[in-house]
Amino acid sequence: MIQNEISISAQILQWRCVESKVDSERLHYSRFAISPFRCGQANTVGIAMRRALLGEIEGTCITCAKFKKVTHEYSTILGIQESVHDILINSKEIVLKSNSYETQKAFISILGPKKITAQDIILPPSVEIIDTTQYIATLTKAIHLDIESEIEKDCGYRIQDSKKSTDGIFFVDAVFMPIRNANYSIHSFENKNKTQEILFIEIWTNGSITPKEAIYEASRSLIDLFIPFLHAERKQIINGLENKYESNNMSYFSSFSPLADKITKEVTFKHIFIDQLELPARAYNCLKRVNVHTISDLLNYSQDDLMRIKNFGKKSVEQVLEALQKQFSINLPKNKLYFH
Repeated sequence: MIQNEISISAQILQWRCVESKVDSERLHYSRFAISPFRCGQANTVGIAMRRALLGEIEGTCITCAKFKKVTHEYSTILGIQESVHDILINSKEIVLKSNSYETQKAFISILGPKKITAQDIILPPSVEIIDTTQYIATLTKAIHLDIESEIEKDCGYRIQDSKKSTDGIFFVDAVFMPIRNANYSIHSFENKNKTQEILFIEIWTNGSITPKEAIYEASRSLIDLFIPFLHAERKQIINGLENKYESNNMSYFSSFSPLADKITKEVTFKHIFIDQLELPARAYNCLKRVNVHTISDLLNYSQDDLMRIKNFGKKSVEQVLEALQKQFSINLPKNKLYFH
């Protein structure tokens, strides 16, 4: 049973998983309870969490497939039970998990007769199949079937233009959402003559992510969306104080500014993930491998430290420095000796 505490508006919110089950490899379910909210707060959080769960969580799927000696999506191939269209639909349903944001390639090269499942797909190391028993096609004769597929990681969905499919290359409508469904409900109760609320959130996933991981990711996405508003407010406060005390009391502003910077680093940057730097895949994956997930994590490194990361070359360091300067006006020190 998961239980955590969150402080909101001077009250302690507690949340826990009250029910969890795995119906199959492709269907995981959990129900979470969060309380106590003040009247009206639960609906605010419930709406935001449901939208974030359905729209912000990243998933992985096949987006393109290339067949040899096939010219049309609705072609039939002698010795294969399914049409090309049917094979594309079955491939679209395969549940994948990837730790890379680069487009990956997968292959099927099979000699029949044989029933082909997801287990027969040759994958790169960064991709795994959640259910290897997922059906793809059946070869009824001793023929070769060769398919080259492209795998991508993203969020939401992507509708492909069928007119782009030519010369045996077929683009697939991609549904990246790993959340099959998300619901919430609210129950009120009386506590010391006050009406308070319990929020229940139900999450169904396709198995590539657990409901617990999904609620974490949705929460982080919401935090990332609101952080810019806090950052803007902080700038207004500091600028306002600077103008107010510039002629009379600069010492007040001087004492406030370092404190604001400290809060920004210790609190704000802890909730901003390096995804916002929009780094190239190589630099991003290298940082992830050494557990650098947030800007706060990255600020623990100097330029020299980054150079010592495996496969992290000078170009990657320059890309990180440029992104930090552009997005947050931060300059990483050359080495930790000068880091404050």
